[in-house]
Amino acid sequence: MSENEQPRNIVLVHGGFVDGSGWQGVYDELTGDGYRVSIVQNPTQSLEGDVTATHRVLDALDGPAVLVGHSYGGVVITEAGNHAKVTSLVYVAAFAPDKGESVSTLIADPPPGAPVPPILPPQDGYLFLDRNKFAASFAADLPANLAAFMADSQVPWGVDALNGAVSQSAWRTKPAWYLVAADDRMIPPPAQRAMAERIGARTVEAPGSHSIYVSQSAAVADVIRQAADS
Repeated sequence: MSENEQPRNIVLVHGGFVDGSGWQGVYDELTGDGYRVSIVQNPTQSLEGDVTATHRVLDALDGPAVLVGHSYGGVVITEAGNHAKVTSLVYVAAFAPDKGESVSTLIADPPPGAPVPPILPPQDGYLFLDRNKFAASFAADLPANLAAFMADSQVPWGVDALNGAVSQSAWRTKPAWYLVAADDRMIPPPAQRAMAERIGARTVEAPGSHSIYVSQSAAVADVIRQAADS
């Protein structure tokens, strides 16, 4: 593989409470351009397990890849992105931790007035969002029937995954892009901008809820193309 070979592989990593099917719009955009797009169905039970699931997909590829993460998926790509096949990272309304940080540490001290995600108390080590508040907090710009389906098809998010700390931050050695969701009510936009700035990401902002990867699939795909083409 030559060092300047442009990656044609894109690997998409979902976040908590959802599965990989939400990436379909982004998948359609990118496969239409000739990219080979793989979607990681990470179990979101532990960071270690999700990194392993991501590495399994990367191992099977025939060349370099852009690694993309939404929400908690940003933690996964920060660790999994150290894989030799990963050329660049794209964070989509995502957590972008540094070494020793986790979702739990990043959300420990929310700014005054920030919206509080309606996360229910853990049951058997797993978290869910209040289904009656799911649409407003997670998917405010999606059709009501789709938001309701997402609320009713939630994937249990493991407390161990929230507490999983990064051991080596891939963004310290690989270029990063960040798409800020300007209307996000799960991860406050100011926190997104601060994380993007901290990791030195090339930052794009678009109107959208935390589900911007669904509602604004063209804008998300455009940022991914920028990372691939660079």
